[in-house]
Amino acid sequence: QVQLVESGGGLVQAGGSLRLSCGASGRTFSYYAMGWFRQPPGKEREFVGAINRSGGSAYYAEFVKGRFTISRDNAKNTVYLQMNSLKPDDTAVYYCAADLSDRGSISSGRYDFWGQGTQVTVSS
Repeated sequence: QVQLVESGGGLVQAGGSLRLSCGASGRTFSYYAMGWFRQPPGKEREFVGAINRSGGSAYYAEFVKGRFTISRDNAKNTVYLQMNSLKPDDTAVYYCAADLSDRGSISSGRYDFWGQGTQVTVSS
């Protein structure tokens, strides 16, 4: 079992930045690729990005490329989502998830463990 807890969400103006954190406890964090997903109001959950076990490689959904960056610190059992140039369309509940594979996946069904989510609201 892996327990995941997101933090860092809140209200920000368009063009601003936020950094989300996801702390993990339980099984060895470095065994898992980590993904970030989001669920905008009234919409389906969607893939944001993922990072591999070592933190050496990350990939992103097209709509966040160049604005969001995922990193991880395996010594601190934490993965981060740095969000810059935020837009009102980025308003969503953001979730981190753990996948017992090296690279993770764009598919939410591949992930084994999920956090409870943190709300991000971007005002125009």
